Amino acid sequence: TFELGPKLLQLMHELVPAATSMALLVNPENPAIAGPFRRSIEASAGTLGLKLHVVQASDARGIEAAFASAVQLQIGALLIAPDAFFSAQVAQLGALTVSHRIPTLSGRREFTAAGGLMSYSGNYQDSYHTVGQYLGRILKGEKPAELPIHQSTKLEMFLNLKTAKALGLSVPPLLLAQADEVIE
Repeated sequence: TFELGPKLLQLMHELVPAATSMALLVNPENPAIAGPFRRSIEASAGTLGLKLHVVQASDARGIEAAFASAVQLQIGALLIAPDAFFSAQVAQLGALTVSHRIPTLSGRREFTAAGGLMSYSGNYQDSYHTVGQYLGRILKGEKPAELPIHQSTKLEMFLNLKTAKALGLSVPPLLLAQADEVIE
């Protein structure tokens, strides 16, 4: 997931090219994800000429405060770090995307279905299938330490055109053509 950080930033930059600053929402209670993901995006922000702000949340009120802070900072877009807490809050995140009029990207398709603008990530069904295969191998006696590392190679992008329209965004045709699913 950390390796996707620069790609997420690039996709959002393509969708909102006028944005000169973006924010990254991280969960400070999960530094094992927040730190590496932040570092991967900070490096790319500089090469794209973007200023990156980091906002934090670890509960529902914190998410609302993070969106309010992003509005105050006048950011052009918001990226949501991959985190189980945020995955459980997709409905709130999608609603805040629209109500605060902030183009927002997450790694969960459910976020886009809930009103978020865009999601981009590995195929979760493929990953769950692989977990099942690994479990089967372990139950048959293979040692987990001897199993090869699997990294998802199938990536999916979902776009919510209804949200794009509500935010006054025009989705570039090339980005639209790359989407695996478009919500209208």
